[in-house]
Amino acid sequence: MLQRLTLAVSQSHTLPTTSATLSALSSTAHSAARQGVHLLLFPEAYLGGYPRTCNFGAAVGSRSDDGREQFLAYFHNAVDLGDTPRGGGDDWVDRRLEVAKGRDYRGDGTREELEKVARETGVFLVVGVVERAGGSLYCSVVYVCPKEGCLGKRRKVMPVGFPDAEFQTRPVAFPLTGSERLIWAQGSPSTLKAITTTIEGVKLTLAAAICWENYMPLLRYSLYSQNVNLYLAPTADARDTWLPLMRTIACESRAYVLSANQCVRRKHLPPWIRGSASTNRSEHDQSATEDTAIAHTETCDEARTDKTSKSTFGSPEHQTMPKTPPIVPKNPNGVPTPSPLHIGSIPPDDQAASPAKQRKDRRRSSNLTQMPDNHFLALPGEASAIKDTEPQKTTAPTQDDGKDEFVSRGGSCIIGPTGDVIAGPLWEAEDGGLLIARDVDLEDCERGRLDLDVAGSYSRNDAFELRVAGLDLNPPP
Repeated sequence: MLQRLTLAVSQSHTLPTTSATLSALSSTAHSAARQGVHLLLFPEAYLGGYPRTCNFGAAVGSRSDDGREQFLAYFHNAVDLGDTPRGGGDDWVDRRLEVAKGRDYRGDGTREELEKVARETGVFLVVGVVERAGGSLYCSVVYVCPKEGCLGKRRKVMPVGFPDAEFQTRPVAFPLTGSERLIWAQGSPSTLKAITTTIEGVKLTLAAAICWENYMPLLRYSLYSQNVNLYLAPTADARDTWLPLMRTIACESRAYVLSANQCVRRKHLPPWIRGSASTNRSEHDQSATEDTAIAHTETCDEARTDKTSKSTFGSPEHQTMPKTPPIVPKNPNGVPTPSPLHIGSIPPDDQAASPAKQRKDRRRSSNLTQMPDNHFLALPGEASAIKDTEPQKTTAPTQDDGKDEFVSRGGSCIIGPTGDVIAGPLWEAEDGGLLIARDVDLEDCERGRLDLDVAGSYSRNDAFELRVAGLDLNPPP
C-alpha cells in the first residue's frame, strides 16, 4: 500500500481579533481541502498573535502603566482552551476536567471551533496559539483531528531570552525574544509527547518544537527518540539561518519537516501595538471582517524565494526580474544595519551580488505555481485548479510612513527526510499563502534510516542517555 499524503503549511498572519483570525483559519483550511491537503500547519502564535515590536513598557527594574495596558489587551486576545495552569494532559484531551455549572464545555469555545473546522474540511490541523490559563499566557500548539477532535496540546517550554548584539541590528528578522520570557510562562516538558494518528491508511507520528526550541539539541532529541516521521516547527524566526536549521533537523531525524511563519507588514500589527487610539470590540470585529474578506479574495502582492531554493520553483517562464534593490549598509563590525526602507528588501547574502546575479536569484511566482515533483505554491485568488499563468510585472514599492515594511518576511518551508528542500522558503507572501507538498512518501523516512537513526542504531544508548521529566521517550504505540 502506498504511504503517500499531501502536506501543507500556511503563511497566514494574525488579524485584529480572534474571531476574525478563526474565520481566516477556516477559509484557509477549506481552500487547502479543495486542493487535497491532508494535514495543514499554521504559524506560531497564530491565534492570539505574536506581539512583534511590542516591549510592554518593561525595563530592568521598571514597568510602565502603558505597558500593563498593552499586556491586558494581549491577555484578552489570547484564547482559553479550557486547560489548567499546570496542564491537564490526557484529562484535558479526554474532556475529564470539571465544567462550570450551566455550561457544556470549558474555555471560550476556541477548541470547539477548531474541531468544527477540522471536521468540516477533513484536514488535520496543527495550530499555533497563545492560550491563557489562570493568570498566565502560554505559547502552545494544538493538534486537531477531523474525526477525533483534539488529540493533544503542548506548551513551549522555553520562551526565548534577549538576543545578542548582532541580532539587535536586525530587529524585524527574529522573534521579540526579550519579551517572550516576560509575557509567556514556561510549559511542562511532559507536553513534548508525540501524537499518533492514521490518515488515508498512513500512520503518522508527529510532534512540534516551537521556534527557538529547535535550537535546543536535547529537546530535538526527545522528539527523535519518539520516532517521529513528521516534525513540525511553527516559528516566528524569519532569519536566513532558519532554513539551514530545518534541513539539519530533517537530516538528523529522517523525518519530514514542516515550518510555518507569519508574513507581517507593520500596518497589520494590532492597533494596541501600533499605538492607535483604542476602539471598542464591535469596531474591531467589523474592521477585521473586512480585512478577512479582502485577504481571501485578492491575489497576494508578492511571493519570493531566495537563492537557497531556486531549484524548487517553476520553470523560467514563471520568473521575472525585479529592479535591483539598494545595497544595505553595514556597521564597522560588518553586520547589516538596514533602514526602514531597506528592511525585507534583499537577503544579506545578496547584498554584494552583481545586478545580474540578483536578477537571476530573485523570482516572482504566479498565483498557483507548479514546482518540480508535483509540489505547488498556492496563493489566495481566483485560481482553484492547477494551471499555468503569465508572469506579472513588478512595481516599485511605495512609501507609507513605514506601514508597508515587513516586520516579518515569512520563510515557511517543507523539507524532505534527507534534508532536501521540497517547497519554499516562501518570502513576502501574505494573506494565507499555502506551500503544498503532494504525494509525500512517508516510507522515505524508513529508507533514510538505512544509514542513520540517531535514536536507535546510531545512538550508542549504552553510553549516552537522555531523561526528560514527565515524558516517556519510547516511541508511542
